[in-house]
Amino acid sequence: MRRLDQLLSALGYCSRREAMAFVKEGRVKLGGVVVKRSDQRVDSALITVDDEPLEAPDGLLAMLYKPVGYSCTHSEEEGQNIYELLPAHWPDRNPAVTSVGRLDKDTSGLLLVTDIGSLVHRYTSPKSDIEKTYLVEVDRELDPTLIDIFAKGDLMLRSEEKPCLPAKLEIVSSQSARLTITEGRYHQVRRMFASQGWRVENLHRERFGPYVLGDLAEGEWQMLSLEQVAR
Repeated sequence: MRRLDQLLSALGYCSRREAMAFVKEGRVKLGGVVVKRSDQRVDSALITVDDEPLEAPDGLLAMLYKPVGYSCTHSEEEGQNIYELLPAHWPDRNPAVTSVGRLDKDTSGLLLVTDIGSLVHRYTSPKSDIEKTYLVEVDRELDPTLIDIFAKGDLMLRSEEKPCLPAKLEIVSSQSARLTITEGRYHQVRRMFASQGWRVENLHRERFGPYVLGDLAEGEWQMLSLEQVAR
């Protein structure tokens, strides 16, 4: 049970002071009955705002199809960012919604966003071993020997002290392939190919752990269930 004004503020609906106005205007109901006090302790599952249930009161996890050209930052100084594609009140949640890891501006594809700190840690920890699959297009014909080079687990990248973990490469066409990795080093996929003399022209993440984009359109997002996610 939480105070109503604290609850609405934490979920990004309004400030604690503005919650008083929400209540005065009759916009908030508890079990279908208009709430009279903003400091009342309530069960979030029974609260509605404008006759709609509260959005993800226990924390949210969503999947976004990030387009090329968008950065994974809250800063407006870097141009377009992914939060422009999400509901405007999500950054006002406390904790604020953030991306799980990052995709650089020139990379498109699946990105998870959440306000649950334990999920961010779980999905980005070096010990997580979560598979990420990328569709890669390069500047010239691929050599099948790359399959073994990436799979051995001894590939060293410049300025790194440890080799990359084994990665699975599937050549799709003469200049495109799918690469599955379990790490998230800085620009890892591009650097892996560059170390062998290939330049990545286009990079798209198709899968993150159990999540795939499916029919999700570019620039769109969808909420994911927390029921099967271990905190």
